[in-house]
Amino acid sequence: MHGQMYLKGMKEGIPVALGYFFVSITIGIAARLADLTPMQAAVMSLTNLTSAGQFASFTLIASGASFVEMAISQAVINLRYCLMSCALSQKIDHELPMGHRLCMAFGITDEIFGLCISQKGKLEPWYMYGVMSVAIPGWVAGTVLGILSTGVLPQPLLNAMSMALYGMFIAVFVPAARDNRILVPIIGIAMAASAAFQLLPMFDFISSGMKIIILTLVISMAAALLFPIQEEES
Repeated sequence: MHGQMYLKGMKEGIPVALGYFFVSITIGIAARLADLTPMQAAVMSLTNLTSAGQFASFTLIASGASFVEMAISQAVINLRYCLMSCALSQKIDHELPMGHRLCMAFGITDEIFGLCISQKGKLEPWYMYGVMSVAIPGWVAGTVLGILSTGVLPQPLLNAMSMALYGMFIAVFVPAARDNRILVPIIGIAMAASAAFQLLPMFDFISSGMKIIILTLVISMAAALLFPIQEEES
């Protein structure tokens, strides 16, 4: 049973891994601009699974920011993962050992969360491990390739690679939207609200990380209240 769930996770995690690989090439290029070595960039990508957090870190490193400033920025930018952890905690067996919970918490990203939260019934930890086992190496490998290929790859190609992120989101959410049609308008509303937060000057005083947190809280709470999902017993 564990082996089947692990293989299923690996299979469904391949689109995420491919997206991570191409997107993280730009992460590696940013790491090079911040004067990080390939080893430092690889360790950072292995232990810090967040593109926004890493980009912010590189900017702070390049500007000579203090550890306190970096810690605060990471806490704000990545606070949304606490919300995702709370959501996933409702899908796992309440008797699941703490070791499994900690390992699963480490692997939470936007895309991995999207795959796991869309699973029917209870979430098996081995499914998530399968997704992580292909997604994380893809993220690290792309980072290393990016930092090693700085100045080699043409800028148009790098711009095209950055578009892989959108394809990755589509690969994650379209299958779930087929089973639950309400997801399509919710995703559309989230995209429109995100664009408004980004484009309207009245929201300029809110940081990018806080915008994500506000949108996540408001839209997810509204969707949960208006369209509650009946839990399925596995």
